[in-house]
Amino acid sequence: MMSQATLDLLAFGAHPDDVEIGMGATLAKYAAAGYRVGICNLTKAELSSNGTVELRQQEAEQAAGILGVSERIQLSFADRGLKLAGYEQLEELVSVIRRYRPRLIFSPYMVDRHPDHGACSELVKEAAFNAGIHRYRCKESLPAFRPEAHYFYFINGYEHPDFVQETTAFMEKKIQALSAYESQFTNRGQAVATPLTDGYITTVEARDRLFGKEAGVPFAEGFMSGRPLLLGDLLAGKELRDEAENRN
Repeated sequence: MMSQATLDLLAFGAHPDDVEIGMGATLAKYAAAGYRVGICNLTKAELSSNGTVELRQQEAEQAAGILGVSERIQLSFADRGLKLAGYEQLEELVSVIRRYRPRLIFSPYMVDRHPDHGACSELVKEAAFNAGIHRYRCKESLPAFRPEAHYFYFINGYEHPDFVQETTAFMEKKIQALSAYESQFTNRGQAVATPLTDGYITTVEARDRLFGKEAGVPFAEGFMSGRPLLLGDLLAGKELRDEAENRN
């Protein structure tokens, strides 16, 4: 049996840069708090209009270092072929989940202009369920494990999130991590014009500012949940307790 390096949080993306766009600041926030966070990219984005696979991998490593990522996992699923992924790819994802045993997993929100992002989420959802089935066998001899929750981050577009994470103190790191993907977000030399080269980082920053404003903080990243969020005592916050004590 392979040794297991457990993670607290594991974010899946179809391509290198997806996770950083959607929740880079949240990763940095939890890493700074001492949690082990990881990124798993399903494809190497070999069909991207700009850059090369080798350069994109270098940029992904640099971005992970900026965010404080403990584990960066790179799979080799076919770019633009995630909807055609079969049992072998699903089995590989199950192995990743069982090996790293993340408490929380994240993947792209299904509503997105890029079909690979929604397909990534469907694969991760299937794998997370299968990973918890004791009789489901994969190539590695790893015990069954199912994460506590599966949440979804935004890449392209804007939705009203089910919850947000304040990321004000980590926005600078997020921008630095995105800027590490120079081949994707700059329009230099012979670069092909794409939605990513037309002020994309500025747009992401504006979206996070809007999420934050709606929650009463400068910046936040938004997330969706596949099931209702269970809240504890609604009156247990320190501010509310202090206010009650002052009234007494």
